[in-house]
Amino acid sequence: MLPSKPKIFYGRESELDHIMKMLAQQPARIAILGGGGMGKTSLARAVLHHPETSAKFEYRFFVSAESATTSIELAALIGLYIGLDPGKDLTKAVVQYFSRAPSLLLILDNLETVWDPIQSRGGIEEFLSLLTDVEHLTLIITMRGAERPAKVHWTHPFLLPLEPLSDEAAQKTFMDITDNVYGAEDVNQILGFTDKMPLAVDLIAHLSDYEGLSNVLTRWKTEKTALLSVGYDRKSNLDSSIALSLSSPRITHNSKELLSILSILPDGLTAAQLAHGNLPISNILSCKAALLATSLAYQDSNKQLRSLVPIREHIQRFLPPSKVLIQSVRRHFYALLELYQTYNGEQQQPVINQITLILRNLQEVLQQGLDDSLSDYTDTISCILSLNSFHRITGRGTTILMNYIHLMLPELDDQLNIQFTIEILSSYIHPPGVDPQQLITKAIVLLKHVKNPCLECKSTSFFKSVVS
Repeated sequence: MLPSKPKIFYGRESELDHIMKMLAQQPARIAILGGGGMGKTSLARAVLHHPETSAKFEYRFFVSAESATTSIELAALIGLYIGLDPGKDLTKAVVQYFSRAPSLLLILDNLETVWDPIQSRGGIEEFLSLLTDVEHLTLIITMRGAERPAKVHWTHPFLLPLEPLSDEAAQKTFMDITDNVYGAEDVNQILGFTDKMPLAVDLIAHLSDYEGLSNVLTRWKTEKTALLSVGYDRKSNLDSSIALSLSSPRITHNSKELLSILSILPDGLTAAQLAHGNLPISNILSCKAALLATSLAYQDSNKQLRSLVPIREHIQRFLPPSKVLIQSVRRHFYALLELYQTYNGEQQQPVINQITLILRNLQEVLQQGLDDSLSDYTDTISCILSLNSFHRITGRGTTILMNYIHLMLPELDDQLNIQFTIEILSSYIHPPGVDPQQLITKAIVLLKHVKNPCLECKSTSFFKSVVS
């Protein structure tokens, strides 16, 4: 009744080695943790079939706990695997069976369906404690999130929660599934949609093998995670896997609101923005802790709270941020850009550092501001101009949003139009060897959209004076 060894298994060599070293201790109690779709079950199966495991343990059991909701139901499942007669409560019978057995390994997969970290539902911690009192029993559990059940003396050093695959491991996985028929650039682009989450890599690779990579790239633009959610369970349906993590009792309404904000912020939120960003979310630091505990978010090397791309796409589809939340995020970022314009010299450097950490966030929020047909474009465009100035002076970021502004020039006031044309001119003056007349011509073409001869005349005179 043992599951098979994973056929394609890259990127977990260090975790596998860590577990095998812990199994050398008697008896070992190991928790494999991580977010949904991170490959916890695959790692457990790799341990199960490792040559050292087969040699060490006379008996090996692998029990999927996903159909159990209490310790009694879990004991019944284990009893089925070890051949016990059915009964009302097999807890004692299971413990007695394991107590009489020689060296054995028990893997309990998907234990999060039984364990409630808030209320310790179903007596699972007491049941685990009874199991780990058995002298010759080695226990491995897999669970979503980053928390281990209490009342168990887990073997040290703990195995850290699983992270996304490395670039190399994700590429190898994709190439093995698709028979290595695609170019590296296309493969890297499509793997970017997965953020190297193993389940997403596996699903998108099989889909590319079936439909062709170019078709999958085209469909992703409109279907997002729905493209990888045609199966019926967590192992074949990405949306179902993420929804299961969202059903954790730790995830409150406020936690979902914080997650919805993270869904539109590729660079996440810094600690300062969480604490002082005036986001309208109650107990925001508790919400952060809940997202980390359930692995719906993580902290990157800069200690910024972020979510993986598949999770962000799922949230945007099913739990998008409200207008109020979006507006609060915009106000915070707009204020940051205003600070940059206000300060000079050494005072400006901390602000520059803050902006640099969230450049992709700014691009995303400002793009949404341009796409929102019901909003006032004035603040958004003013911030785009400030961001362009930031790029021109510091060399950080991009000027791509400037390409959209000329479409809105007729709707802007004269002051913003002048600011826009100055920024356009400044951007083109910055590189050496540019023909000044080309700058003037481009500025005049842009200003014709305004249909304001007076402004056109004033700005053209200004351009000529700057260029000369």
